[in-house]
Amino acid sequence: MRIAVVHVGHPEQARTVAGWLGGEAVEHSDDALARSFNEYEGIVAIMAIGIVFRKIAPLLRDKWVDPAIVVVTPDLGFCVPVLGGHHGGNELARALAEHGLVPVISTATDALGKDSVEEIACRHDVEVVNKSSTVAVNRAFLTGDVPVYRIDGPAVVLASSNVAILASKGEYVVGIGCNRGTDAGEIKQAVLDSLGLMGIAADEVLAYTSTIKKADEAGLLTAVRELDGRLFLVDDEAINSQSVAGRSKAELIGLVGVAEPSALALAKSKEIVMNRRAYGNVTIAIAR
Repeated sequence: MRIAVVHVGHPEQARTVAGWLGGEAVEHSDDALARSFNEYEGIVAIMAIGIVFRKIAPLLRDKWVDPAIVVVTPDLGFCVPVLGGHHGGNELARALAEHGLVPVISTATDALGKDSVEEIACRHDVEVVNKSSTVAVNRAFLTGDVPVYRIDGPAVVLASSNVAILASKGEYVVGIGCNRGTDAGEIKQAVLDSLGLMGIAADEVLAYTSTIKKADEAGLLTAVRELDGRLFLVDDEAINSQSVAGRSKAELIGLVGVAEPSALALAKSKEIVMNRRAYGNVTIAIAR
């Protein structure tokens, strides 16, 4: 994690904290926090919490892409994760606690000594694929034990929306649409052509995805297996909640689309890097 230590009138403390964390002390300016917000994964702000809130409010996007922010009091007495507690903030606070600061952690799972989906993912160096699941699963951690299963493939797992799925890390999600009965070889080649076109290596793919209506599509299942990938099938509600630019033949089956919205549903940054592209009977879109 790249860490910036931003301050308002406390350069000596900033240098001290940066040394502890292996971060960078950022010279004070009116836009130092805003610039750091877009350039670093973690920020330690030595300033009043109110200043931090006012500065970052217009910058907030999504907890999966915003940096973790920890506010430290000027006397280096307390450290308070105010953003991204489960995404590095609590970890920073614990690191500062080793130097005598008192951490004030408010995320319910941590405050109550419970585990969380994000903590488990961090420990095993994996990625949460279906990120919307974390709300229900973390709530369940608060009220009891949640089983964690490790499944070594090849395997097929059918999971409901309140089951968090963790997989080895990757940046891209490949959405796949296909006509009924399309051959596995055609689907596989379409995927490889798309990845080659975008200069994306297979190990950079977090997941392959499509509509749950394709659960029995043999060619799709085989193609992803031959790609050594992970296929996640997205339900209608998740697909239709995504914003897509154009109309699609998928309207005939009650969906706003397949390739683009299914990719967006699992993508971290919700950014399409390759708009849907047709390859015969196959349509591919890539998001990150």
